[in-house]
Amino acid sequence: MSKVGALEMLTGSNSETIIVKISALLSQHGVIFALLAGVILAGILASTMSTSDSQLLAASSAVSSDLLGAFRKDSSNKNGSMAAARITLLVISVVAAFIARNPDSSVFAIVSFAWAGFGAAFGPVVLFSLFWKRTNKWGALAGMVCGGSMVFIWKYLIRPLGGIWNIYELLPAFLIACAAIVIVSLLTPKPSKEIEEEFDRVAQMK
Repeated sequence: MSKVGALEMLTGSNSETIIVKISALLSQHGVIFALLAGVILAGILASTMSTSDSQLLAASSAVSSDLLGAFRKDSSNKNGSMAAARITLLVISVVAAFIARNPDSSVFAIVSFAWAGFGAAFGPVVLFSLFWKRTNKWGALAGMVCGGSMVFIWKYLIRPLGGIWNIYELLPAFLIACAAIVIVSLLTPKPSKEIEEEFDRVAQMK
């Protein structure tokens, strides 16, 4: 129980239900507090729906417009883009529902793992592209692949070993991505002269 005894001590994934527990406790103390609890729960539901629909639309748009658009010759085919967006939305919704079935899953753990993937896959590429003129497309591609892959490898294969290996997967994946960018960029042809001149021109504007 908590210090005052009104709420039980929440641990693990149950700690994320604290607002719901507080709302349930408020609803037991009269109509005014019950209405306040309803407003709190409505706010939680509204923020959840707002975030989820934004993420679904962003993902479906990225696949139909950015990913498939780069390979599709006929850019005027709206039906194909719409079908791809709907299929992507459906697939992501099914995956999300499957993850949500696990009562022990933690939103914080899922979000931190997702941000580790984003940070390791795109963070080093952005930094090296801005501050190292020798970075080329092959180095950037190698950095994204190695960084994104290492997040999964470290979390599910290396981190369970414990000890010194029990660290947040973003750090080792970020370092591996940086090494991949440097090594692959040095082993492959340097960027074109136009890109190097643009890099120097932007650097002189600082």
